[in-house]
Amino acid sequence: MIRDRSAKKIDKKAGKEQAEPPKGVIAVAPPSFRRERALIKRGVWPVAGCDEAGRGPLAGPVVAAAVVLDPKRIPKGIDDSKRLTAERREELFEKICATSSFAVAFASPARIDRDNILRASLWALARAVRALPEMPKHVFVDGRDRIDAPCDCDAVIGGDGLVVSIAAASIIAKVTRDRLMSALALDCPGYGFESHKGYAVPEHREALDRLGPSIHHRRFFAPVIAARLKHYPETVEETIEPDLFAVDEEVTSDISAAI
Repeated sequence: MIRDRSAKKIDKKAGKEQAEPPKGVIAVAPPSFRRERALIKRGVWPVAGCDEAGRGPLAGPVVAAAVVLDPKRIPKGIDDSKRLTAERREELFEKICATSSFAVAFASPARIDRDNILRASLWALARAVRALPEMPKHVFVDGRDRIDAPCDCDAVIGGDGLVVSIAAASIIAKVTRDRLMSALALDCPGYGFESHKGYAVPEHREALDRLGPSIHHRRFFAPVIAARLKHYPETVEETIEPDLFAVDEEVTSDISAAI
């Protein structure tokens, strides 16, 4: 008898067969609640995770999210949004919204043009944290840079794949931005925002070259500059328009949303 060794192995302790990952595929552990739990044991709570979506696109805002998960009701399957299908992200988005405290904030293309993409992203992340219903005692942020928040902050490189609160924030930010870009597609048809969400895919660059930039494009990203030179050369030296997403210090209302 020839034994098939390719697909299964025996778990000696459980006496059960377990499927092995295909050859050449590295199994990736999902993000955990370990760091949050360590803080909770020290009496530190609430603990938030925050992440953003939309640093790379040529159009649309950066969307930042901050999430405080309920330790007793963490939805199963939360992972880095980039590892999930659009359908699974939508499902988890609804579950996270139903069981967690969260907030979102936006950095518009005008702010990105004025401050640069990194500073605009960190600004939006800080606004999302400040918009939470209760200010966290500690926040984990994805990436190398800490944010200006009135609490302790740890930057975690690759955090959306390691810290489940950051992963939850990545899902909220990604789904929110995807929905927004689909709405902007109705305002500016022809660019395909509903499909590529503003990223610099060939179809988007072709539309940008053919139609010229829209009001939602980031003026100082290289392909947008090239399109402006072609279609509107007289506007290249114009000053940057005011940031439509900015809120004066005196104004109490905020575009950030919190539940």
